[in-house]
Amino acid sequence: MPEYLAPGVYVEEVSFRAKSVEGVSTTTTGFVGPTRFGPIDLEPEVLTSLAEFERVYGDRQKLNFNGEVVHNYMWHAARAFFEEGGKRLYVSRVFAAIPTSPPGPLPAPDADNPPQQTDGDYHDGYARSSVPDTGGTSSLRVRSRFPGAAGNLRVRFTLRLGQNVLGGTADNPTVGSLRHRDVVFITDAGSPVAVGSPPGSGSFYIADSYFDQQAGRQAWRFLGPTLNPVSAVPLTALGPNNDPTLGDQVRVLTMDVTVTSGDGGSLPSVWTGLALDPAHEVDGSPDSLTSKFAARTTSLALARTLPVVITAGSAVTNGLHVLTTLREADEKLVDRLTNPQPGDPEPAIDFLLEGGNDGARPSAGDYEGRDDEAARTKTGLKSFEDVEDISIVAAPGSTYGMENGYRADATTIVNNLISHAQRMRYRIAVIDSGDGQSINQVRAMRAKIDSSHAALYYPWVRVLDPVTRTEINLPPSGFVAGIYARNDINRAVYKAPANEVVSLAIGFEQFLNKGQQDVLNPEGINCFRYFEGRGHRLWGARTASSDPEWKYVNLRRYFAYLERSIDKSTQWAVFEPNGPALWGNIRRMIEDFLLNEWQMGALLGDKPEKAYFVRCDRSTMTQNDLDNGRLVCLVGVAPLRPAEFVIFRIGQWTSDRKA
Repeated sequence: MPEYLAPGVYVEEVSFRAKSVEGVSTTTTGFVGPTRFGPIDLEPEVLTSLAEFERVYGDRQKLNFNGEVVHNYMWHAARAFFEEGGKRLYVSRVFAAIPTSPPGPLPAPDADNPPQQTDGDYHDGYARSSVPDTGGTSSLRVRSRFPGAAGNLRVRFTLRLGQNVLGGTADNPTVGSLRHRDVVFITDAGSPVAVGSPPGSGSFYIADSYFDQQAGRQAWRFLGPTLNPVSAVPLTALGPNNDPTLGDQVRVLTMDVTVTSGDGGSLPSVWTGLALDPAHEVDGSPDSLTSKFAARTTSLALARTLPVVITAGSAVTNGLHVLTTLREADEKLVDRLTNPQPGDPEPAIDFLLEGGNDGARPSAGDYEGRDDEAARTKTGLKSFEDVEDISIVAAPGSTYGMENGYRADATTIVNNLISHAQRMRYRIAVIDSGDGQSINQVRAMRAKIDSSHAALYYPWVRVLDPVTRTEINLPPSGFVAGIYARNDINRAVYKAPANEVVSLAIGFEQFLNKGQQDVLNPEGINCFRYFEGRGHRLWGARTASSDPEWKYVNLRRYFAYLERSIDKSTQWAVFEPNGPALWGNIRRMIEDFLLNEWQMGALLGDKPEKAYFVRCDRSTMTQNDLDNGRLVCLVGVAPLRPAEFVIFRIGQWTSDRKA
């Protein structure tokens, strides 16, 4: 309550309105599965297009699981999701290293001592190389940031010399655009040895900004490889000249890094103007080759998009050491940099990262994921537990080969998806049938599932593969999730996501007739059907539940929408005084929300009082509830169920009969 201590006029803002309930999104989807590239244990990032998916998780090429080549089902699912109308997608990549004898846990990648792709006890899937290729402590080690065959990248280091930064007068030289720990090339442009001479007309130093005790101000000096101030070249020893062909020059050396795919099939990514010295900073932030491409980046955005990790050996401690390692890889590199001749290639080193692989096919444990509290990382489905926006989850491709040796893993993955959706309360799991399944096999699969938070779809969808230009069969979940989103956006979440065209489909793995669907539909198996003149359609909207109260997908999803909307919008009520004023406020805000739902046609009944009720008073709470800080609000709604069976009864009529 405000205090009034001195006489005066007090103006106060008061709210006479009830708070409102804002409807939540129901279209955000989460896919879990293997991809060509991308992070495994980072917090998932929302994707809004297929191009963003490819930027982070790689292209559409097939995956090679230790010799077993399979379609890139995650890419195809992302493509289908966005093509069918999806807008927001989260992806959790799973990866399984190829174990050898004896199998054992995969060591975590170490920035300083990354595991080598040798005859050890594992193949971790990372591509690697070093400059020079002999490795050792005096080398730059480069590896792909993430495992996968797409990590076999082509990397180019290009050296650049900037313009002369030395200015001022001969008695008072100054340097502009120079930073502490810059590697610089100092040469006497007027020296006879510099005219048409080999390199040696100048030397490389490290610029050092220090406090000059005698002068009482900051000053510059230039250090050699040992960083010994005694042998430093002071700035006062250099002298500019008005004639650009004479006098000393100080030019800053930087590096450009260019990364392309190993086959050259993608556009290059380029980072320019990187400092060579590991200790180089700009405005207090590291800004060097090794800090830019460090194993631990300064932001999640960089961690997702930087394709490689670059680390220096223990003997490489400054920028001149980095230059020495490059010179060992190509002895003419510095010649082409400091004394370029016509026809010389640019001063660059190209090398290919090798040894990257797609690992083994992920198991059910990889899909389930792990929660490493010490490292604060989560993988697999567990990474979705911290993302509140997700309403739909699926594992595209996880049921591939279900009838050919992958049954135990596929069944467990399906169970994990359902458990995740039930645990998170406001989600539904889209379950794929197995590829090549017969009607009896998919019925047997459905018989093992019972949950209102899951929906099973059959058969697989046939599309034209943009990779091989042939027809292939794809799991339904990517298409179904996109249709869910399109249905919610164009109509509403309370409308059953069925009788919808599958835009990308050119057929189905198996064409079903009415008699076959008569067997499948009552068991909660949603079918894709082809109708002449109406195209390929999704023709089912039932959950995999034995409870008739939660028979329909739209009913389960609509209640998740209502519950989560009310949940999020009433958080303000926690710790408010638990009395009639609070009860009335909550009652009004929920009634306003449900009235709007009824007016949009989401609830059954010709009057609001027939469509819903909200009670929050002493009839819903006992004194014991009040004493224990509980506010109990009872909400009832009359939802609409889909007209799954449209029946017209037609009989003969005579003109003299009364209706």
